[in-house]
Amino acid sequence: MHILEHLFLRGEFPERARLLSGLTLEQVTLRPEGTSHSIYEELWHLVGYQQSIISPGAAPPDDLFPTTVPEHEDEWHQLVQLFLTGARAAADLGETPARLAEEVEPGVTLADELNSVAVHSAYHFGKIVALRQRIGAWPPNASDVS
Repeated sequence: MHILEHLFLRGEFPERARLLSGLTLEQVTLRPEGTSHSIYEELWHLVGYQQSIISPGAAPPDDLFPTTVPEHEDEWHQLVQLFLTGARAAADLGETPARLAEEVEPGVTLADELNSVAVHSAYHFGKIVALRQRIGAWPPNASDVS
C-alpha cells in the first residue's frame, strides 16, 4: 500500500467505507441543532471537490454544498459509491511517481493537489464522525459496510 491509498481509503481512522456504512436516509439528512451541515451534505461536498481533482477539466460544483435533500435511500448509496470510487481513483494516481511531479497549475504538482484533497477529506470525515456521534449512530456496526 502506498501513501495515497493510505490517505484516501484508510488513514489514521477506520476505513472510509465503514465510516459511511449502516446509515439510513433519515440519519444522513439530519442536521442536529448547532451544526452547519448534515452527513449527506458533508459527503456531497467532498465528492464535488474530489471529482474536480481526479477528472481533468471537471470544474467544482457551483455550490459548495447541495441545495436539495435526497428523496430516496439509493441516492445516498450512490453518493457513497461515487466517493469511494473517486477515492480509489485518487489513490491510483499515486502509482506513477512521474505523474505526481506533473504541474497541474503553475507551482502546484499533482502530488500537492492530492495531498490537499486528502487533508480536506480528513477534515470533513472528522465532521461526519462527529455528526454520527450527535445522532447516536456511532460507532458503525462491524457488519455494516456499504
